[in-house]
Amino acid sequence: MVMVTKVPPRPRFHTRARLLLATALTAASLAALPAAPAAAEDEKSGGTTLTVAVSQSIDSLSPFLAQRLTSTSIHRLAYEYLTNYDPKDARTVPAFATEWSSSPDKLTWTYKIREDSTWSDGKPATAEDAAWTFTKMMTDPDAATANGSFTANFAEVTAPDPRTLVIRLKKPQATMTALDVPIVPKHVWEKVGDLSKFNNDQQFPIVGNGPFVITDFKVDQYIRLKPNKTFWRGAPKFDELVFKYYKDGDAAVAALQKGEVSFVPNLTPAQATALKTQKDIKVNDAPGRRFYALATNPGARSRDGKTFGNGHPALLDPDVRKALFLAVDRATLVDKVFQGHAVEGEGYIPPRFGSYFWKPGPDQKRAYDPINAEKLLFAAGYKKNGEGKRLGKDGKPLSFRILCHATDPNDKAVGKYLQEWWGKLGIGLTVECLDSVSDPWAKGDYDLAFDGWSVNPDPDYVLSIHTCGTLPATPKDTGATDNFICDEEFDALYARQAVEYDTAKRADLVKRMQSRLYETGYMNVMAYPNALEAYRTDHIASITTMPEAAGNLWGQDGYWSWWSAVPAGSAAGSGGGSGPSAGVVIGVGAAVVVVAGGLVLFRMRRRATADDRE
Repeated sequence: MVMVTKVPPRPRFHTRARLLLATALTAASLAALPAAPAAAEDEKSGGTTLTVAVSQSIDSLSPFLAQRLTSTSIHRLAYEYLTNYDPKDARTVPAFATEWSSSPDKLTWTYKIREDSTWSDGKPATAEDAAWTFTKMMTDPDAATANGSFTANFAEVTAPDPRTLVIRLKKPQATMTALDVPIVPKHVWEKVGDLSKFNNDQQFPIVGNGPFVITDFKVDQYIRLKPNKTFWRGAPKFDELVFKYYKDGDAAVAALQKGEVSFVPNLTPAQATALKTQKDIKVNDAPGRRFYALATNPGARSRDGKTFGNGHPALLDPDVRKALFLAVDRATLVDKVFQGHAVEGEGYIPPRFGSYFWKPGPDQKRAYDPINAEKLLFAAGYKKNGEGKRLGKDGKPLSFRILCHATDPNDKAVGKYLQEWWGKLGIGLTVECLDSVSDPWAKGDYDLAFDGWSVNPDPDYVLSIHTCGTLPATPKDTGATDNFICDEEFDALYARQAVEYDTAKRADLVKRMQSRLYETGYMNVMAYPNALEAYRTDHIASITTMPEAAGNLWGQDGYWSWWSAVPAGSAAGSGGGSGPSAGVVIGVGAAVVVVAGGLVLFRMRRRATADDRE
């Protein structure tokens, strides 16, 4: 989401003062907007419509290609996965599979596929659909673009009968109870030729077996979904679900106030503050599942050994990266940019995921220390000239570029602080804000970039994107890497955690991986932002948060929020209806059916994307 606030230029106006003034003006302007009508009805059908404002473009409606949070969240609604997560505490619970077991050597996993799942075109959904999906990912590189890390260790996938799926592994795999892969209908997708070019957006409705059916899509305008009346867990309560695109965050908030949308995620602190006083609007402020970071170009390269891009060579020096690390005041960013709606960043996994959360020890921690940053650069041979500019090894002044998302006001605000802090070290910084940073990022044409991911209960995926195997095959290809990091020590730890079934031992390995990322300095996690979002209580009577205590609504590990949402004024909103977990609602009304029992907690992932990290 974007916050656009025009503040007249003032001479010698300090960065912090400008940010505080922008906050005050935005809050005042939002408070002055007119009240909204108390209705959320589909004018054409007379039914209820739940409209969600989004700022992130859909990268693809193909489950084999989609990686952005908005796209994959929609796929969670349209397709079933083998397993899901209880919204109360993220335990693994049945979904397309009702139960599962492994052989004593952990190399063969057998899943029982439910009998009451059907595709939205009326055909039965069977184990053969799952076997085809996974086998296609194993045999077609284009089918492995989005989720290939899940099947890279698969030796064979078979469906001996319609209700039995068998996966044979090359070696044990710790994530077999959380294969985060949408199962697609074989009878539809086996007709597709080149998966790399098929975006699944030409024929509607799109056949799926999730709680919703995708019925229409216009690029950067909207995506429409209808309830799947045959969904085995029960149909959603709203008659239509619409994700509507807003490039401007203030416009999305204004639409919320007017009643044109029902829900807005990714609020700025100023927007959240203003909305808290508005009638019929509920602000949800909860610990988030994201981290907000600086990514440093480690020297873009492909698996064939070729280098590309134009990253600054000085950033290959660990002393330079460490000095930049020491010159970032996280406490100030949390206080001034996030206005307290965040926690200072440390490890790669947010504190919400307690068993995997890592903090650097006293000897490793890089607290804000510009004096030592100055000393470190000087000792490493980076001296200043007579004008106070820091010189590189080539004798030229050091000046870096940082990729900034034009739609993210946090990027712009943090960029100003970095210019101030690094400027005191004699280092220049150009903040390059673009509507889409994907192209320069993929080409390695950047020095630093604002980065961030939504982390899931199992951290395997967000760790896998820093392994050597995710680098593009050649400079012309697109890999699954986040930032071209390829470190042998990190890879070795990743390989060990991937086969470790002992949860305590695996957690220790994951923490050691985070320690290694921290030590290399290629990823500087600055903050863990809260989930700041709002919805209209005169549109939505009740809705499920995840987790139950202080959880988020947007970008959940499942489909619980939109599936459980009850329209205001409906019989369900007055106490009837169904939902995923009793007591897991905010707003008016009570929800309902407890999800079936769970088993092992393992992996889910979701990227926030290199283009617009939500």
